[in-house]
Amino acid sequence: MPDSIHILGCRLDLLDAEAATDLVMDFARTGAGAQIVTLGTEMVVQAQRDAAFRDVVNGAALSLCDTVGLLAVARRRGADLRGRVTGVELVERLCAGAAREGVRVYLFGGAEGVAADAAAVLETRFPGLQIAGVRNGFFGGDESARIAADIRASDAAIVFVGLGSPRQEFWLAEHLRATGCGAGIGVGGSFDVLSGRVRRAPRVWRRFGLEWLYRLIREPHRWRRQLALPYFVWLITLERLGIAAKKGT
Repeated sequence: MPDSIHILGCRLDLLDAEAATDLVMDFARTGAGAQIVTLGTEMVVQAQRDAAFRDVVNGAALSLCDTVGLLAVARRRGADLRGRVTGVELVERLCAGAAREGVRVYLFGGAEGVAADAAAVLETRFPGLQIAGVRNGFFGGDESARIAADIRASDAAIVFVGLGSPRQEFWLAEHLRATGCGAGIGVGGSFDVLSGRVRRAPRVWRRFGLEWLYRLIREPHRWRRQLALPYFVWLITLERLGIAAKKGT
């Protein structure tokens, strides 16, 4: 297993995008039913008040660094972490590997038509990619077993789940084994980006860790979600001062 650290009680595996992709492809080939979390600051904040969610994060096969806040804290603690592993980039890397190796992938989540559009883009970008199936993210709780059975019947080895956090992590924790997939990854809004419905921040914004600001400028209604970042900084400060914030139980 890779080296890891804990940030505010959440495990973070010290893998860059290339190493993470290689390991996930191994999971896909071996059929291990491995859950992969792309961990962000909002998720770490969520885990402070939700012990069940914290357990899902820490019980995952991999917990990867998705946001600049976590990257900064990890590096400050001496971790040799070259960069983030974002959901969009992980999907792209895995689809490139899947196309080369004949591994089938399934896209589950998003609004009606989004996963299908993202799949079409990925098939164009990665010739030979086998899309085992797509499904939108609208369903009732009693439909989960049938969805998992449908994914199993598709013979997919990797399932990308874009239901938003923490819903996607809880869904995978409960149903990944039933899908028969070797690997399941929560990818948030990656399908929106891949389908072209949401424009990703230009590379220069990403280089300076300002992707969150670009998204906020374009979608100001997200401001409440961005409050997680200053709260995360506050919690890290308290931790450095030796003051423990109360966690959910």
